[in-house]
Amino acid sequence: MALKKEDGRKGADPKSALERIVAGARSHFFAHGFRGVTMEDLAGELGMSKKTLYANFSSKTALLEAVIHDKFREVETDLDQITSGKSSDFPAALHSLLECVQRHTGEIQPPFIRDIRREAPEIFKLVETLRRERIQRHFGKLLNQGRHAGLIRKDVPVNLIIEILLGAVQGIMNPLKMEELGLTPKTGFLSIIKVVLEGAIAQKGGKPYVSK
Repeated sequence: MALKKEDGRKGADPKSALERIVAGARSHFFAHGFRGVTMEDLAGELGMSKKTLYANFSSKTALLEAVIHDKFREVETDLDQITSGKSSDFPAALHSLLECVQRHTGEIQPPFIRDIRREAPEIFKLVETLRRERIQRHFGKLLNQGRHAGLIRKDVPVNLIIEILLGAVQGIMNPLKMEELGLTPKTGFLSIIKVVLEGAIAQKGGKPYVSK
């Protein structure tokens, strides 16, 4: 759906324009890939000239970086809401976390991951770094809460569980391996989390926490 033109409109809110550009690019990049979407396509969809688009972002890669930071800010906000509380209801928090992961990874289609690794390897490395930081911070926090509740096994350190999770994500969540295994970002990431967490949960906790 095309948006109203911003060109030449006095008093336009620059922040609002930037937000619309990032939101439009995010939708197109994640659904169709990075390579197949041009700045001309985005300008037309947003109802503005390419000149205006380039005045806000010097290149498509710069716009892609803004999209990645926007996505991870949203992920951070959602995960923080789930893991910042002191609730002892570990199963409910775990289910909320899995739903959050499912929602966010469901937005990203395989062509996007494939394209950014080929076309923008520095941005792919940024994604890996931001993903690692959030797994360490939020999954670590949740697992420690589960440990205090007696629902996470005590014979394996939480930081080791996190490293196993990170290693699995690093090894599988790349275009070649996902294609080989027939995975999408959503199915791949969720499967990894479920397998690792099922192994981490104390026997008395059982599988219901992560198998739904």
